[in-house]
Amino acid sequence: MSNNRLSQSSLSASGEERSTRASLVANSLRNRIMAGELEPDMQLRVQSLADHYAVALSPVREALNRLASEGLVTAHDMRGFFVSSVSEAELDELTRTRCWLNETALRQSMAEGGAAWEEEVLLSYHRLSRLTRRTPTGEVSAEWSDAHRTFHRALTTGCRSEILVGFCDQLFVQAERYRNLSRQAPAASPLQRDDEHRIIVEAVLARNADHAVSLLNDHFAATAKLCRSVLLSRDPGDARRTSA
Repeated sequence: MSNNRLSQSSLSASGEERSTRASLVANSLRNRIMAGELEPDMQLRVQSLADHYAVALSPVREALNRLASEGLVTAHDMRGFFVSSVSEAELDELTRTRCWLNETALRQSMAEGGAAWEEEVLLSYHRLSRLTRRTPTGEVSAEWSDAHRTFHRALTTGCRSEILVGFCDQLFVQAERYRNLSRQAPAASPLQRDDEHRIIVEAVLARNADHAVSLLNDHFAATAKLCRSVLLSRDPGDARRTSA
């Protein structure tokens, strides 16, 4: 099943609940937004999406409302749904908030996480370090993206707060969208990127909380810096003239 289109049979199978169809549509739209295929400020027409996915209007509306709750879609009165905007100001706020929440989660994880948590962090890093970020066509590898998200989530899971872990994970998704939109910007080399992850893990395993937090914050700041130049060069009017 591709990100661009779901098979009609998967969405119209007999006995399948509306919520399941809505989940399939939401997952596909989320992937397309995250990949940058559906660009910021692009209008998302309910009827067009229903035709595209071969479903009724109701599952599409439910899917769009779910994505709105995640911050990926915005609903405007009398105008419908749009892919959420991006801006330098939001990127700065997102980065600051990621630093605040992830610092709390990481410090708490390092204070309370035991051997099982350390093993989770180490295994997630090893999996990530063995993958290549780019596919031969230059796209971001879905497997690498999944491993990257798992690694950053693992850093927080020892804090024993599912709510805090959930907030950190949601902010990761928002930041990853900016990263993908800025894929044409000069990126750090694979070796440099792996070194950043490796030294974070080393500080975590050494239980040096101050150093680990500083490294993680620097990692977030470096990502934001890569995104900023591309944001400044975007023409926000381009996406508004198109729709999905």
